[in-house]
Amino acid sequence: MSSDVVTVSLRAPLAEPLHVEGLTADRVAGLSECEIASLPAWEGTRKARLGDFFDIKGERLDRVRVVGDLKNVHGVAAGMAGGELLIDGDAGRGVAQAMTGGLVVVGGDVGVDAARGMIAGTLVVGGRTGDQPGRGSKRGSIVALGGIEVPVTYWYACTYEPPYVRLLLMYLRKRYGLAIDDRMITGRYRRHCGDAGNPDRGEILEWESSSSGDVARQ
Repeated sequence: MSSDVVTVSLRAPLAEPLHVEGLTADRVAGLSECEIASLPAWEGTRKARLGDFFDIKGERLDRVRVVGDLKNVHGVAAGMAGGELLIDGDAGRGVAQAMTGGLVVVGGDVGVDAARGMIAGTLVVGGRTGDQPGRGSKRGSIVALGGIEVPVTYWYACTYEPPYVRLLLMYLRKRYGLAIDDRMITGRYRRHCGDAGNPDRGEILEWESSSSGDVARQ
């Protein structure tokens, strides 16, 4: 693992849903390893600590890599205001919910309500994006590489080759070693604008040849 990234590694698969709070790149940037491990988490109704489930390596950096199958972990990167956070595998509900800035990347699938109420920032999903993504968003972008059901509150704008996405995916492949297909880097994307309450502000960029498989794993 790179020494300029805080690595948060799930020790074992979770039998119960785990809700985390404060696992964002901007929050971690000001914390020591012990303080990161002390971030609150809830296993059902039982209050716990992040360190009860994850090993932490690195501190006071605004780049975070979360390792493991997080499909039963909810709320990762909720409220994030800056920095970069990468989830190697699948993730649960509410990823990047109410995000106000920064970059969140999920290598696998994400659950429902991804980037709900997003104000700014970018969420890249390598696998399938769950239901109701980007609802209530004011600005920001969801880049969907592995398939997405676009909410009815978004409207189709155009299909094009966004230079921003090309540069972003090239950066992710070089910086984090993600196996991003060249077809996604040079491909065309369907642009959808919304949410309906904030027309033309938020966007979903859907890769034209997307499928349900994971495409951005290491």
